[in-house]
Amino acid sequence: MSNKKSIVDIQTVNKIARLARLNIPENDKDNLIIDLNNILEFVAQLEEVETSNIEPLASVTGHKLPLRIDEVTDGNIEDLVLQNAPEKSSGFFVVPKVIE
Repeated sequence: MSNKKSIVDIQTVNKIARLARLNIPENDKDNLIIDLNNILEFVAQLEEVETSNIEPLASVTGHKLPLRIDEVTDGNIEDLVLQNAPEKSSGFFVVPKVIE
């Protein structure tokens, strides 16, 4: 590792792995520490960029997307939707009870 102050250490990697339920081999943890610190260093560099006079963009091309009328339709395809259901009743899927 370099002389830079590390934000992520072995305890942080272990905690992240436990919370994410990841099994990270011990021999991969050192590389993961380096990678995570490099990512956080890059994000810190991005935070230094002056953006106060920059307009937010929804698209980098500036093109507007065509809008369509938002019409609500029933679909009228209940039989088609339910045709592959293993069990159905009164137009609904029947599923096993999951709460006691």
